[in-house]
Amino acid sequence: MKKILLGLAAAGLGTMLAFGGAHAAEEAHNAAEPTHFPIKKPAELDWTFAGPFGHYDKQQLQRGLKIYKEVCSACHSMKLVAFRSLEELGYTEAQVKAFAAEYEVQDGPNAEGEMFTRKALPSDYFPSPFPNAQAAAAANNGAAPPDFSLIAKARSVERGFPRFVFDIATQYQEGGPDYIHALLTGFNETPPEGMKIPEGTHYNPYFISAKSLAMAPPLQDGQVTYDDGSPQTLAQYSQDISAFLMWAAEPHLEDRKKTGFRVMMFLVLFAGLVYIAKRRIWADVEH
Repeated sequence: MKKILLGLAAAGLGTMLAFGGAHAAEEAHNAAEPTHFPIKKPAELDWTFAGPFGHYDKQQLQRGLKIYKEVCSACHSMKLVAFRSLEELGYTEAQVKAFAAEYEVQDGPNAEGEMFTRKALPSDYFPSPFPNAQAAAAANNGAAPPDFSLIAKARSVERGFPRFVFDIATQYQEGGPDYIHALLTGFNETPPEGMKIPEGTHYNPYFISAKSLAMAPPLQDGQVTYDDGSPQTLAQYSQDISAFLMWAAEPHLEDRKKTGFRVMMFLVLFAGLVYIAKRRIWADVEH
């Protein structure tokens, strides 16, 4: 019996060593040619809009808007965001009107049945830098830049078990901004030895779909001038544009959280009243 147990133990140990060796070999192979993306998971940052009492930092959103206007709008549209909604960032009606007038939009047809171009109004939406998706793809190595209207809600990394369970309790919803920030700051990382990067693409271990992407590093230190004295660094730029895109995707986040808190308080009070009523009604009833 002892020999049988020793034999089974030896066989089990051998299987574990073989599995471990195969797993190590697979990891070594995938380091150069990974099959699961992103290669690295984005770090969790501290956002003012995180948690049940989160709120947007309007000054940060204004900086993010500046980055979008001066850098991102050259390739990315934001066709679901109206200029008039910028008043929520702290701008006056006159400032929004002046900001919209810096863009041109197509309108028409006119009395002659022709389309024409005019200055944008606050009721208009951010125009696309390209006339159509085909033109956008042709100008960007065959990959049309995605629209930024909902990008902060549409892009996030699966956190897996058991982290998603804790996310329910912590109300973690910042996966999009965390991912965008990680992507924008991940271009300076060096690919593993032996990894082949397709020509015309750029390695980024945080990219959600592949080991590299067609977009070149869009931001660098000192690229955008801030008027409020904030650091003009890649890390700060990435946080500001990520926060702005979160606002663009969910502009009513603050109202939603306030309403949710009031509803929860009502439910707690209502549950207490129901319990008290139940005790009073059944107090004199024999059980």
